[in-house]
Amino acid sequence: MAKVCQLTGRRPRSGNNVSHANNKTKRKFNPNLHRKKFWLESEGIFVDLKVSAAGIRTIDKLGLEGALKKAAMRGTLS
Repeated sequence: MAKVCQLTGRRPRSGNNVSHANNKTKRKFNPNLHRKKFWLESEGIFVDLKVSAAGIRTIDKLGLEGALKKAAMRGTLS
């Protein structure tokens, strides 16, 4: 199961754990993903998406259809 937001395209990022002694070890920053069902009014169906918390806020702001249109224009819609 890929850890990618279907709306925003956010993926795991890599970075470092930095200790008090300034030792650096590699780590991953995973996106805050949730499986959520959204009601698509124009089609009259529920759409199941795996979206990040930022994607959920985008849907709250623009509406589902507006957010899907914006993602399609950006090319991140999967």
